[in-house]
Amino acid sequence: MRIVFAGTPEPALPALRRLIESPRHDVVAVLTRPDAASGRRGKSEPSPVAREALERGIPVLRPSRPNSPEFVTELSELAPQCCAVVAYGALLSRDLLAVPPHGWVNLHFSLLPAWRGAAPVQAAIASGDTITGATTFQIEPSLDSGPVYGVVTETIRPTDTAGDLLARLADSGAALLSTTLDGIEDRTLTPRPQPAEGVSMAPKITVEQARVRWDLPAQVVERRIRAVTPNPGAWTLIGDLRVKIGPVQADPSTEPLPPGAIRADRKSVWIGTASEPVRLGEIQPPGKKPMNAADWARGARLDPAMRAS
Repeated sequence: MRIVFAGTPEPALPALRRLIESPRHDVVAVLTRPDAASGRRGKSEPSPVAREALERGIPVLRPSRPNSPEFVTELSELAPQCCAVVAYGALLSRDLLAVPPHGWVNLHFSLLPAWRGAAPVQAAIASGDTITGATTFQIEPSLDSGPVYGVVTETIRPTDTAGDLLARLADSGAALLSTTLDGIEDRTLTPRPQPAEGVSMAPKITVEQARVRWDLPAQVVERRIRAVTPNPGAWTLIGDLRVKIGPVQADPSTEPLPPGAIRADRKSVWIGTASEPVRLGEIQPPGKKPMNAADWARGARLDPAMRAS
C-alpha cells in the first residue's frame, strides 16, 4: 500500500522505521513540521522524522500551511492510498483528509477516549493511572474522536517518567500501526466508534504548568514531576534561583517540613509538601548539567530560611 507518513518528534521514529521496513507497504513521502530553531544558538534544524527520511532517501514534505489548497494538490499528486500519522502536530482539514481512499490513520498514545490531546502520556502519569496504552483510529476533523481500529495496553510503572513510558509506547505502538495498516489493506479491519463515556482531555503542558506546587500532597508532587520529565521539565525557585529538578521520592520516615521548606544533610535534600517531605534526586541550576541534589546543596550553602516556591 502506498503510504505518506506524517510525524515530527522522536517518538514517531519507531513507527516510521517499521513501515519503511515492511514488505507490504511503500512509504512514498514523509510529511513533517517545518524546520525549527534548536539549541542555544537557535539554529534551524529538521525534525527527527525529517532527518530519518532524508537519510533513507525518502522525499520530505514540510508545508507551513498543510491545509492550503496548494498542499492538498501536492499530496493528491503523490496518490497515497493511506496516510499514517504519529505526533505530526497539526489539525487537518476535510479536504486534506479526503485525499487518500483509506483515509488518515493516527497512532495515539492513550486508550481512547481517555486523554485526547497533545499530552496523553503526561496526563496519565500525573493523574495516577496504572494502565494506559496506544490506539489506532481514523482521523476526523474533531480532535482524537475518530473510530478505533485497535489498541495495545501498557502498565504504568511506579517510577515511570513520561520519557520512559513514551519510549515503550512508541515501540509497541509501532507494531500496532503496522498491523492496523495490514488489516486495512486486507479489508479485515473495520473501525468502531469511540464510546461517548470516559472522554478526558490532555492539552499540551506549558513551561509555567511544569512549575512544582509544593502546597500539594507528596504523591501528587511526585507524579507531576515524573509527568513532565524530561519535557518540558519540572522546575522551582529556590530563593530567587530557578532550577530544574528530576524525579523525587516521598519520604514519610523523615521529620515533617512545611510546604516549600528545605532541609539538607551530607547525603540528601528534602523539600516539604502538604503531606510528607520529598527527597530530591537531581537538580539542574541555570547553565549547568544536572547534578546530585546533595552535591549541589553543599556547594550552594543554603540559607536555613530559604524556601522552594
